[in-house]
Amino acid sequence: MMDWKKLLTPQRLGRTEQEDIQHGRTPFLRDYDRLVFSSPFRRLKDKTQVFSLPTNDYIRTRLIHSLEVSCVGRSLGRIVGDEIIKRHKLDKYGYSPSDFGEIVSAACLAHDIGNPPFGHSGEDAIRVSASQTLLTGRS
Repeated sequence: MMDWKKLLTPQRLGRTEQEDIQHGRTPFLRDYDRLVFSSPFRRLKDKTQVFSLPTNDYIRTRLIHSLEVSCVGRSLGRIVGDEIIKRHKLDKYGYSPSDFGEIVSAACLAHDIGNPPFGHSGEDAIRVSASQTLLTGRS
């Protein structure tokens, strides 16, 4: 059985004090904000989100893609969070569907950080190149 109080803790690694809600910002929302202001997230503006261009010539960056995914994730997280709170009677601990939405939104926001340029195609190219290097001993 999941220990929801442990999973949804405001305690953060590397911090000795517990973070409480400050000015309407939960620890989960602050996690999201930390991602938005991080250098690795901002570097996503320089990476292209690759997809075919059948009907338009609009090129999206990974930054825009991650923001869009985050918005969808927030909505889905709230829906699921509402159900989890009802099933496990978590409202008595002060949790809200928004907590779940903020957690999923932050995860969605971070999902492309560290990925190589050109997504899965880039990963495939790196893997093929690395395999050839190992086989031939040349780079």
